[in-house]
Amino acid sequence: MEVETKPKPKSAPAPEHEWVMDSSVDHKGRLPRRSSTGCWKASLFIVVIEFGERLSYFGLATNLIIYLTRVLQEDVKTAAKNVNYWGGVTSMMPLLGGFIADAYLGRFSTVIVSSLIYIAGLILLTMTQVIPSLKPCDTCDRSLRLHEIIFFLALYMVSVGTGGHKPSLESLGADQFDDNHAAERKKKMSYFNWWNFALCSGIILGVTVIVYIEDTVGWWLAYILLTAVMCVSLVIFVAGRPFYRYRAPEGSPFTPMLQVVVAAVAKRGIPLPSDEGELYEVPKTQQTEKRLLYHTNKLRFLDRAAIVEHRDDEAAFAAEKLNLWRLATVTQVEELKLILSMLPIWLTALPFGVCVAQANTFFIKQSSIMNRAAAGGFEIPAASVFVLGAIGMLITVTLYDKILVPFFRRATGGERGISILKRIGIGMALTASSLVVAAAVERRRLNAAAAGRGGSMSVFWLVPQFLIMGFGDGFALVGLQEYFYDQVPDGMRSLGIAFYLSVLGVSSLLSSVLITAVDRITSRGAKGSWFGKGLNESRLDLYYWLVSAISAVNLCGYVYLARRYSYKRVQRKVGVTNSPEIDHV
Repeated sequence: MEVETKPKPKSAPAPEHEWVMDSSVDHKGRLPRRSSTGCWKASLFIVVIEFGERLSYFGLATNLIIYLTRVLQEDVKTAAKNVNYWGGVTSMMPLLGGFIADAYLGRFSTVIVSSLIYIAGLILLTMTQVIPSLKPCDTCDRSLRLHEIIFFLALYMVSVGTGGHKPSLESLGADQFDDNHAAERKKKMSYFNWWNFALCSGIILGVTVIVYIEDTVGWWLAYILLTAVMCVSLVIFVAGRPFYRYRAPEGSPFTPMLQVVVAAVAKRGIPLPSDEGELYEVPKTQQTEKRLLYHTNKLRFLDRAAIVEHRDDEAAFAAEKLNLWRLATVTQVEELKLILSMLPIWLTALPFGVCVAQANTFFIKQSSIMNRAAAGGFEIPAASVFVLGAIGMLITVTLYDKILVPFFRRATGGERGISILKRIGIGMALTASSLVVAAAVERRRLNAAAAGRGGSMSVFWLVPQFLIMGFGDGFALVGLQEYFYDQVPDGMRSLGIAFYLSVLGVSSLLSSVLITAVDRITSRGAKGSWFGKGLNESRLDLYYWLVSAISAVNLCGYVYLARRYSYKRVQRKVGVTNSPEIDHV
């Protein structure tokens, strides 16, 4: 007897929740499967290369002022300004790198290209230490001058590499978490904390092991090691390619914003409708994977760009929709509002960045003339005290993620626990207080130096100012990263990280300008400039008081702005509740 068999049904497509529906694709350009791409399985590869890059960067940066004063024989003031200039350019380059990543190359490709430039800079640095004609020479001016030129050329190649590397890498890591999926959205909030944990771990090794090698064995060996670390990190990063979620570049993000301005100006004489529902938005039947934004009542003038002029004439309305310079969507208008609203926060973050700039310049120089003897006769390298700030940041991000966030989630019922701007404000206050502590310690050191006991004062007196600075960084720096990534339009997230980095870059440049201004003003007085040839002839304590006072005044303005700030409100997909933050600083 023949048994009738039914044909096997075709396998049904996987449920929607198994796919990532946030405009990203996998490495073959397909819709990413949630189980095999993204989240920690992908971001760990990205965190590894960040660890290597931070180890390399801080292995150079923290000891740079020592190199400039000892090897290139610059005075303290000139060396501090050169460090600030380099730090400023390094932190400003991401604005260009982030734009290229978002508009043209994509984040993954930008990381590859910029890492190769970074490695080329490290190779050139190594050449300045191993090739006889390029090595520094105390007795031959021409050789020292040639070494200086090649040395700074290599440093600024590292700056260019960092410019593409930092914004693209950090935003690529955050892209591995789907904002439309509640569980992944919570993981992303932890991502920035653990990203900075890896960053601090790299810093700790950079300012201890690498700095120790630079001081005791030779700069040549340190540069070889840094080059090797970056090469290995890049290989590991590329190995994670199958696990990443990618976002295609969308062209210049500034063109739609300019179109909003042009359309709003062109329709400046048209009254705003009383019903915001009359403003133009992409119809639901035409929606793509791009997330739409809710309308807000701030900067109402720009809403004119979304006014429909020919609502009753179907043919004219169809033509109007095609003219992007005459009619914009509500989402496009709101994206421009987001950027404009962020500018005041960016400005009020600059004094915080000026405080941070003191840690790897004057704080390090202070340690170089203090007693650095430790147990067993070991002498701590001057730049290695920077590790205290990294330790403070490690402690903060760990406690914040594991204790504070769960506590505040239970207390407030909010997904984030504590709002981003409140976190930043706490960090700003801590950082300003670290300068107050630094001023008190420096006053004590100057008194000891005047009594002939300057070299006997232990470097451990600097522990409080470094730790408090690290605590502040754990709140403010991580908060700024998350703020500038989260609050920019979705297509500008590399640029968002670049905006955060530009805070530190512009602050470094402002720190140099402030040093120059203070030097000129105080040099007219009877007691001379606050910045002498050496620290014992300077008045860093007064300078620290000045910076902390500026920060305190600025903090008042920041609180005023933060209390009135409106967070980005996204029309989330079905099944995910929208929960805009309300900040009360």
